[in-house]
Amino acid sequence: METNNREHFFSEEYKFSDSQILRFSDLKRPLIMGILNLTPDSFYDGGSNNSTDDVLRHCGKMLDEGADIIDIGAFSSRPGMEIISAEEENERLLPHLIEIKKTFPEAIISIDTFRKDVAMKAIEHGAHIVNDISGGTFDCEMLPYIGKNEIPYIMMHSGNSIENLHSEIIKNDVCFEVKSFFERQTDTLSKYGNAQVILDPGIGFNKSMKDNFRLLKNINEYRIKGLPILIGISRKSMIYKTLKTTPKDALNGTTVLNTVALLNGANILRVHDVKEAVEAVTLLQEI
Repeated sequence: METNNREHFFSEEYKFSDSQILRFSDLKRPLIMGILNLTPDSFYDGGSNNSTDDVLRHCGKMLDEGADIIDIGAFSSRPGMEIISAEEENERLLPHLIEIKKTFPEAIISIDTFRKDVAMKAIEHGAHIVNDISGGTFDCEMLPYIGKNEIPYIMMHSGNSIENLHSEIIKNDVCFEVKSFFERQTDTLSKYGNAQVILDPGIGFNKSMKDNFRLLKNINEYRIKGLPILIGISRKSMIYKTLKTTPKDALNGTTVLNTVALLNGANILRVHDVKEAVEAVTLLQEI
């Protein structure tokens, strides 16, 4: 399987082997992060990557289509998800991560976890980025670990606990709440080190449908310190419920809203469908 030959998106030299440094400060173009779920119960593609062959095939396909980052998750955060142990999360994750690194050594890997111990083991096995749906609030050891080791970190806004990720809807101004959260958590992280941070407003997590669309429309209202913004809306309920369809039939709606996100200042799109997202970025670059 061949990986894509698109121009690398970093503006400066980068290296992974010793310091795990990535440079997101001056992106040449919006990035595409391809979703690789290793869970049996994710809302769209749960159970589709059961074997190592399936995982490698899907990973290779996303890289061929132009994914800049592969985001690997072994814990489903869908509504009604099963809360598995850290041990089970590692058992789902690490064998596949090891094989991905062997097969695609140049691939940039993000690990979708809120647990410091899972993140640490993944980084030790060659991952580059930690994508934390809790923004450092579910595991008090996460931010110290990220900061001290200067690991690139995706800080997402969500609820107060893993148990109520989708049940406690924000009642105050959503952009103000998300911005305040980012200010508070980045200040805390800075006490431990100078990790590079990407901000994710957590669309679909503890927000009303109206608030989800407001976050998409007003990206720069909650951007802080000039940091890059990641938008993850791929096949989510804000799309398929609005269109009265299903996640399976939400690709067109996803592409439309990904385009809106890019026009409103998004720097990274987290998607199930890499080819369509790459095409959106390519066409918008011409404009």
